[in-house]
Amino acid sequence: MSMRMMMFFAALGFAAALPSAASAAYVEVEAAPPPPQQEAVPEKRAGFIWVPGYWGWSGSQHVWVNGQYVPERLHHHWVTARWEQRGPKWYFEDGRWEADDDSTRE
Repeated sequence: MSMRMMMFFAALGFAAALPSAASAAYVEVEAAPPPPQQEAVPEKRAGFIWVPGYWGWSGSQHVWVNGQYVPERLHHHWVTARWEQRGPKWYFEDGRWEADDDSTRE
C-alpha cells in the first residue's frame, strides 16, 4: 500500500473518531437500542471533557461507540448523543456542541 493511501486511511479513521459538531445523518429504526454499557471514565484531563459512549447505528444493527475525551470549547456545552422513541420507531440524535446562553457565562 502506498504512503499516500496509508495517510488517507489514517486521516479517515481519525475523522471518524471525532464527535461531530452537528448531526450529519438522519437515523430512524424499529429496533430499540440496548441499555448503555458501563464505561470506566479515565482520570480527568485538564482542558478536556468526557463525552460518554453511546449506541450508534451501522446501517443494520446497533454498535457501541466508546466514550472519549474531547477538547473543551469556551462558552459551549456538550449535548450527549441519544435515542428517542416516537411511536414504534427510534430516532437517533448525535452528540453536539451547543452555545451557552449569556446567563451562564462568567
